Amino acid sequence: MTNPDDRIADGLPVTDESTAADIVDPEDVVLVSGFGGVGYPKRVPIALADADRDLSLTVISGGGVGGEIDDALIEANQVARRFPFQTRRISRAAINEDEVAFHDRHISRFGDEVRLGDFGDPNVAIVEAVAVGEDWLIPSTSIGHTPSFVAAADRLVVEVNRRQPRALEHVHDVYQRDLPPNREPIPITDPVERIGSPEVTFDAGKLAAIVETDRPDDPYNFREPTVVDTTIADTLRSFLEAELERNPTLQDRVHLQFGVGSLGNALMGALSEIDFGDRTVVYFGEVFQDGLLNAIDEGLLSGASATSLALSVEGQKRLFEDVDRYAEHVVLRPADVSNNPALIDQFGVVGVNSAVDVDLYGNANATHIGGTRLVNGIGGGGDFNRNCRLGIIALPSTAGGGDISRIVPAVPHVDHTEHDHSVIVTEHGVADLRGLSPTERMDAMIDVTHPDFRDDLRRYRDRALEDGGHVPLNADFVSR
Repeated sequence: MTNPDDRIADGLPVTDESTAADIVDPEDVVLVSGFGGVGYPKRVPIALADADRDLSLTVISGGGVGGEIDDALIEANQVARRFPFQTRRISRAAINEDEVAFHDRHISRFGDEVRLGDFGDPNVAIVEAVAVGEDWLIPSTSIGHTPSFVAAADRLVVEVNRRQPRALEHVHDVYQRDLPPNREPIPITDPVERIGSPEVTFDAGKLAAIVETDRPDDPYNFREPTVVDTTIADTLRSFLEAELERNPTLQDRVHLQFGVGSLGNALMGALSEIDFGDRTVVYFGEVFQDGLLNAIDEGLLSGASATSLALSVEGQKRLFEDVDRYAEHVVLRPADVSNNPALIDQFGVVGVNSAVDVDLYGNANATHIGGTRLVNGIGGGGDFNRNCRLGIIALPSTAGGGDISRIVPAVPHVDHTEHDHSVIVTEHGVADLRGLSPTERMDAMIDVTHPDFRDDLRRYRDRALEDGGHVPLNADFVSR
């Protein structure tokens, strides 16, 4: 028997956020839902931040969350450790000032690592849902690692968000995997095939509290595409159209993935300009952004698989008003399925991600400015770059208003090695690194650098060549 609105089953421990927050002990490992800035708990984290308690929490999320966690909790000095991803100014500053310990991980394996206790014994999971029963819940706007977090935690707090439609269940496909060595292959043969259910199930004895909320997500605000963004999109479009004609794996079906953020959203928006002919086009990635709504409405995409509806406020409104129609084309999965290396390889995904900077050898830094100042975290970029049939990194050639080159002699921090991706795209062209020696890669990378910096990089290349070796690297530069 459920309540009339079919959100919360009768007889469950519904309480206020302050009482629920008291369930969290001062040094607990707290697992929170959320991915792509949506689907995270909102009222209980605020209650923890406002509590007159001396907390030293380890806070673990699947991906990006909102200010209720990464602003309020950290400003209140209630967080000692934060894993494995963040997107906000306050959390970023605390991490860079070494006030909060941080370590990022590849998304595809992170759920397993949490369940195995690699980041401490998980005490409490606080997750957002659109409905909950005695031993089940239906996630809200993201799934992320919620199934793994619920399985790992000793105690469970569920926030039921009435702002989000119960009909989101029609989008979800929750498939919980066993831990190795008892793991079976994921039985997916089509990217939008459903193999699970809308619900995350759990031991009823874990459910400690339910809190009702109507607070909205605090999602991405995508900036308007710049001239550089649109030029990169045009350059990528021309490359992909040529690749469609030459690459035999793309003759019948094309499976695409784009990284999260304003550039990624702009690139998604450019899909309508690509001539795919009569090919079937499917999105297989981790985040579903506004640009994909347009692609579905225009009939360009036959389907999309992700783990998060990482939409803007306007995008959420658009999807919420027509959930059932979009659910015919969109499926949300747990992050260890959406980012699974075997599936990425199986479908021959063409992945487009970005980076802070890329060096002349093809190595990419995606997480640290100057090699030391954390930006966000590696997220799912490594899952896709390394396992895609064709991995592409797209980025503007400069930063700092044109004063800093994002093509550098050697990146100060390596997230993706030269072996993990195949193509670099800037507004100045395409560096197709497939089959090139290190020296040839240097020349190809200089060609896509901003013209203001090409002479400096050529001088570096010449000095490096004088030092010799298979990978020419100038010793003076490296020692600085």
